[in-house]
Amino acid sequence: MNKPESAQEDAPVWTGRVDDEPATPRWHQQVQAPTTGAAPGVFLLGFACDAGVLRNHGRIGARKGPAAVRRALAGMAWHGDTPVYDGGDVTCGDDAHGGALEAAQRQFAARVTAALEAGHRPLGMGGGHEIAFASWQGIAAHLAHASRPPRIGIVNFDAHFDLRAPVHGGTSGTSFAQIAADCAQRGWRYRYACLGVSRASNTQALFHRARELDVLVHEDLDFERAPDAVRRNLAAFVADNDFIYLTIDIDALPAAEAPGVSAPAALGVPLRHIQPLVASLLASGKVIACDLAEFNPDHDIDNHTARVVARLIHQMAGQS
Repeated sequence: MNKPESAQEDAPVWTGRVDDEPATPRWHQQVQAPTTGAAPGVFLLGFACDAGVLRNHGRIGARKGPAAVRRALAGMAWHGDTPVYDGGDVTCGDDAHGGALEAAQRQFAARVTAALEAGHRPLGMGGGHEIAFASWQGIAAHLAHASRPPRIGIVNFDAHFDLRAPVHGGTSGTSFAQIAADCAQRGWRYRYACLGVSRASNTQALFHRARELDVLVHEDLDFERAPDAVRRNLAAFVADNDFIYLTIDIDALPAAEAPGVSAPAALGVPLRHIQPLVASLLASGKVIACDLAEFNPDHDIDNHTARVVARLIHQMAGQS
């Protein structure tokens, strides 16, 4: 039986089984607190925020995602030798009209930049997909003083483009339009790949905007009808960039695999199709930062979604 919500939220997250035999480490035994001068590793950073989802008229609960994911990760077997640090959470209230979201995004961005400067690879845990603009700001600040404009490719596994114009402020559905505007202001090229798009969930205007911005688009159906084209086009996209920012909206997966999301997918892209592509991105050596968004524990069923998110983080942290 599940614990009451308050008990779950207050329970320690990095705890679990300890085996007596050797060579049996688990995540909860390996995750460290970050310290100055620590060896480069993966830097977990939570974005406990629902404000962008609320502004986007979605169902809230994603702010509880980071703690729920840590609990799901804690007992997983540890296989790698790359250090993993937990940098804690940036929190934000359910702010529909004020500036708390933007303040939280700036705080998250500053911590992403600091992690990159320390040689770590940030791995963000949302929260709504407003985390993407925060991650981008952190990456951009880190690369802003490069000798030439950086070639950064954004790879987003998502049922939605999230290219809405931020008319009344940013939301969970505007991050990639905000990034496009930021690139234009900086004089950087904008390179965006959105994989898993649902034609039923994106308007004609959004498809038109994606064409205007030269977005690499593969719909959810393409993963069954043209998987070779998806792999080939993604590989070409990676080759054309120096850095990759990888972001995964969990609502890209079928609702049967990931029911605990802000906007469940009727079709979606199964995890078995996403994981090999994530592996190819990581193998490129170009992934500078990554994050996952829209996990909503309030609507999960028997921790199915928590386990899916934990499995993806396990992979992104080099444990697969």
